[in-house]
Amino acid sequence: MPEPRVVSGMRPTGALHLGHYHGALKNWVRLQSEFPCFYFVADWHALTTHYDTPEMIEHSVWDMVIDWLAAGVDPAQATLFIQSRIIEHGELHTLLSMITPLGWLERVPSYKDQQEKLADRDLATYGFLGYPLLQSADVLIYRAKYVPVGEDQVPHIEFMREIARRFNHLYGREPGFEEKARAAVRRMGSRKAKLYEKLRTAFQEQGDAEALAAARALVEEQQNLTAGDRERLFGYLEGGGRMILVEPEALLTETSRLPGLDGQKMSKSYGNAIALREDPEDIRRKIRTMPTDPARVKRSDPGDPLKCPVWQFHQVYSDEKTRAWVNEGCRSAGIGCLECKQPVIDAVLAELAPVRERAQMYLDDPTLVRNIVADGCEKARQFAQETMREVRDAMGLAQS
Repeated sequence: MPEPRVVSGMRPTGALHLGHYHGALKNWVRLQSEFPCFYFVADWHALTTHYDTPEMIEHSVWDMVIDWLAAGVDPAQATLFIQSRIIEHGELHTLLSMITPLGWLERVPSYKDQQEKLADRDLATYGFLGYPLLQSADVLIYRAKYVPVGEDQVPHIEFMREIARRFNHLYGREPGFEEKARAAVRRMGSRKAKLYEKLRTAFQEQGDAEALAAARALVEEQQNLTAGDRERLFGYLEGGGRMILVEPEALLTETSRLPGLDGQKMSKSYGNAIALREDPEDIRRKIRTMPTDPARVKRSDPGDPLKCPVWQFHQVYSDEKTRAWVNEGCRSAGIGCLECKQPVIDAVLAELAPVRERAQMYLDDPTLVRNIVADGCEKARQFAQETMREVRDAMGLAQS
């Protein structure tokens, strides 16, 4: 199969905060050293809920890329680009919309859930309904194998798989498929062609999964095959048609254990967030004024760490010894709330100091960020254009 690429994006709807860092960015940084990664600014997606405030989106795009770079995303390892600059995303979205049953979109769990959560906004638009389909185009156009998501996003990945499967079923059965596939086998050379046929037989007759994996690897390493021939051979292996779009897999990521300052989900709109590049004095003030266990009205009142948002920060930032000190000191009233918060303040400031330092380089010279994005867009565009040539050809839209 195609190389195991990872694709993920974020909507530019405001400053990134510690929730984004622990929930996604740290994972992005880890993945970039393991797979070819494509990370994009989902500015079209931001319009699904913020179509009436485009100025906020435009401003947030570049700030968000700086936050990515400051958090450790490395443009030498990952491809960074802006969704709207790769118009092929929109083209594939349009073509996929022609074959997507309306009921598939309406049953996506997040559709009604988000409508209820964002009841103050007019979301009776196709853009909001079609969000999962555009999301599918974002991933399928790069033939990604993995999409890092939390458990709540798994239905979106299954939706992408269904779309890819439906597309391949409708358009992968090209006239003369087997003839073209056999011709592609011959182009591999006599020795490798025999090995391919042997592995194909082992899989189709005996269900040998190792033979299937070996045959896929054999096809992928052939330098003299076109992308179309590779797709035919992948499909021929499994007895189906041409595999034009790859079915992605969910790469489950651990949900961030870091809540907002008030114990709810961290969000700028809730006013309970700490931004990645926030001023250190503001961070100190915010953590010092965090709510604690309501039972600790006075310094001498014992408390329960499990009822205190600060304890959840200790779970992320403190070692076992510090947590034991907090647990004992809170329950016995041996320490005050400000004493309890100090190790968290120190740890957060220590974590964000290198982030602010890295960000400053890009703030001082914005052309660095523009060049990184321009290079990333060029690389992403090449992959997207290759996929779209195959899609157009399969749908009878190729221009002679």
